[in-house]
Amino acid sequence: MAEGSSSLPRQTENESSFELTAEQQKNIELNRLRAKVRQREKEQELQASSSRNAHSKRPIGITPVSSTSPTRPGKPQPLKRDSRLGTYFEYDLSKMVNSKGGFLVDDGKEVDDAVLRKEKMRERQRMMQNLEPPIHLDPTLNPKCNECQSMDIDQAFKKVFACLVCKRCQNEKPEKYSLLTKTECKEDYLLTDPELRDHEVMPHLLKANPHKSTYANMMLFLRCQVEEFAWKKWGSPEALDAEYERRMVDKKKKKNRKFEESLKELRKRTKEGIWQKRKDDEHKHVFSAVQKGQDGVDKQVCHECGFTIEVEEF
Repeated sequence: MAEGSSSLPRQTENESSFELTAEQQKNIELNRLRAKVRQREKEQELQASSSRNAHSKRPIGITPVSSTSPTRPGKPQPLKRDSRLGTYFEYDLSKMVNSKGGFLVDDGKEVDDAVLRKEKMRERQRMMQNLEPPIHLDPTLNPKCNECQSMDIDQAFKKVFACLVCKRCQNEKPEKYSLLTKTECKEDYLLTDPELRDHEVMPHLLKANPHKSTYANMMLFLRCQVEEFAWKKWGSPEALDAEYERRMVDKKKKKNRKFEESLKELRKRTKEGIWQKRKDDEHKHVFSAVQKGQDGVDKQVCHECGFTIEVEEF
């Protein structure tokens, strides 16, 4: 009896230690309800997948990537190269860098203020050199065109050729204000290179060569100045024409003389070649010793061609 009475209070202590609080019971009930909801959703999905539509087909479902099904979507494969497009290059646009349309990209480096100030000053000086001179308020102080007395003169002609002429007069009178190249001056007016290179005697305008940028600059001369210098050199336009005709005749004679000499040399080479070929083609017989033939006649035979001659020995 003593043992039974002593074990009863020990059981009540264990039961009191396993009692749950109200919050724990609430959490257990919520977890049980969530499990029921998930189970019900899974049963509905299985029932929907097993059901058939009007065409006796299963409904289309989206297979997630994490699924182990063989029909799960994989990584997108790159497009195959089309052989009909020929040879081409593939660029990764994600790795391309914006180069600002070919201009220098600002790398964030600090620029010295003194260097920047000097560069701006040089640019301002270049701009001042290219600026046209100002127009005076007094019309009598402004330079005017020699032809139409217009104040809208060409500043390039004024600086290079010291000629006051406007654009309209240049276009209307090309026989006086057109520009000539160095080749035209040498061929038409019979001027030499030293004369054309002297800027004090023959001022010229330099421009980039239109054929290739690496060639020498093109020299342009004003027609009226070229004609004036040519008249002084040759005396008159008639004397220039006479000199031009004389040079053309001499040039033609020289060309004909050169042609005759080359033709004569060709004939000489051809004649010598034919004569030498004939000499080389000539055959010299090399006869053997005199041999007695069957008919009793002495004969000699050439070793190379087999030519036979009859000989008589005394």
